[in-house]
Amino acid sequence: MASATDSSKWFRVTIAIAVALVSATTATSVYVYKKKSRNWMLKIRELESSLEHSNKKCAAERKGRIRAQQTIQKALSQGKAENPKANSYPMTPIATVQSCFSTRNGTPRQPLLVPLSRACLVFDTSQVPPAALDGLAEYSHCWILYVFHLNTNADKVWGEPANFTFKAKVRVPKLMGGKMGVFATRSPHRPCPIGLTVAKVEARQGHMLLLSGVDLVDGTPVLDIKPYLPYCESIPDALMPKWVKEDNKIVVASVQFSDEFLPSLTSCWVTAEKKSLYASPEEFQRLVKQVLSFDIRSVSQRRRPHKSNEVSKTVNNINEITSDLEDEMDEEISGSDVTYHLTLEGLEISYKIDTDGNVLVEKAALSSYIKSSNQNRSGYMVWKDTLG
Repeated sequence: MASATDSSKWFRVTIAIAVALVSATTATSVYVYKKKSRNWMLKIRELESSLEHSNKKCAAERKGRIRAQQTIQKALSQGKAENPKANSYPMTPIATVQSCFSTRNGTPRQPLLVPLSRACLVFDTSQVPPAALDGLAEYSHCWILYVFHLNTNADKVWGEPANFTFKAKVRVPKLMGGKMGVFATRSPHRPCPIGLTVAKVEARQGHMLLLSGVDLVDGTPVLDIKPYLPYCESIPDALMPKWVKEDNKIVVASVQFSDEFLPSLTSCWVTAEKKSLYASPEEFQRLVKQVLSFDIRSVSQRRRPHKSNEVSKTVNNINEITSDLEDEMDEEISGSDVTYHLTLEGLEISYKIDTDGNVLVEKAALSSYIKSSNQNRSGYMVWKDTLG
């Protein structure tokens, strides 16, 4: 009996001890939890305070920037109002055109008229990372904003823009020398000599873009490019003056090649093909035909007679015109005919055109007009897989 009573006592003591231990453990856990909770709350309040301080600082900086921008804009507006010519917006080209058109002569007056005309747009990687071109090859065409860098008055435009004046009216090729307001034409001689054109996007490799249907001369500085969006930029019912529609005034009657042309081109091709964007002499010949399908001569050249004795008399009467003097560089008087010259990809193409508009392409030769930049040109082999 005594043994059972002792066992019962020990059992109750054990239970009491166990309960006491559990209570102590629970109390300790609760204490630790509350302490940690207080620490967490302190940290949260510190973070909230820091975040609030950062937000206020950012807001103050943003207000400061806005005030500074408003001050600058106000100053610029006042300056423009007082002296509009004193303000300018300098821009640096982001790319350069490597075109099949070595000179201005023969470069189409409008884009896409010569589907085979090609150019490689090479971007300056110090300004434009190649990643900036990602996605552009998914478009069929793109807009190109560029500078008319070969204008004869370029030194006046860029050297003294505040003192530069321009002609309000310019001669229009389709009007055979008739004049129109400069803003009603695509003339390169503009108060701000910036051009806008569209081209077909053939391919992209790294920092280079291959284009076709171009009307850009070799070395053209490019300011910007943008994708062409047909859904909002194509205007089927757009109107234009009647004289713009009359293509017959610049389209020739026919283009024929002499028996000498292809052999002369083939002999030059050994040198030319290394930097050419064309696969063969035959493909290059098709380019020549497309270019000369339009009368690429200037208005003054078309007005001159085709006989050498009459040409010399005509030229003597118009020597004061700068553009005419430049045109004479593309002419060669031989016998009773005038031979004209077209330079494509460093090859000089000689041709004649009669009074009925029939073109005879005579021969090809390596041109002395080869820029040093030609050494870094990317030729057909670079784009072979794309062009097929």
